[in-house]
Amino acid sequence: MKVLAARPSLCVGCRLCEQTCAETFFKVIDRDRSAIRITILSQEEDAVVEFCSQCGECIAICPTQALYRAKNGIVRLKKQDCTGCMACVGFCPTLTMYVAAEDVVPFKCIACAKCVDYCPTDALYMTEVEVPAPVTELTRSIRAKTGEVSHGH
Repeated sequence: MKVLAARPSLCVGCRLCEQTCAETFFKVIDRDRSAIRITILSQEEDAVVEFCSQCGECIAICPTQALYRAKNGIVRLKKQDCTGCMACVGFCPTLTMYVAAEDVVPFKCIACAKCVDYCPTDALYMTEVEVPAPVTELTRSIRAKTGEVSHGH
């Protein structure tokens, strides 16, 4: 599957990726509405570039099965099925399931590559990776405790 990847050493902190993401999906320029986040700690250090890794760990934690892996391998959210419990936001191992203060449902990177098109230094790029293993030991444990069926995993 194709996923977003980053070369943090090339990031200059221009935040065009954040702006592009927010404009594309929310029609606003607002860092809180971007599914990619850039943090510059110091001029001596590489930027911290954060976005969903598409690991899929959030899928099992969703009580309404609003999160799913699409045919292309990307983790997607069915907004109409989301109750806004935010379990996925707290459970995300990479802390890249986001929610803006005024939103009822969370959002995440869907590897659309719009940010890649606007990155002036090629710090962002798309790469082909294997679809991750569907569940971790922690997810298996949660499923066992809740009695959730593991849909073929």
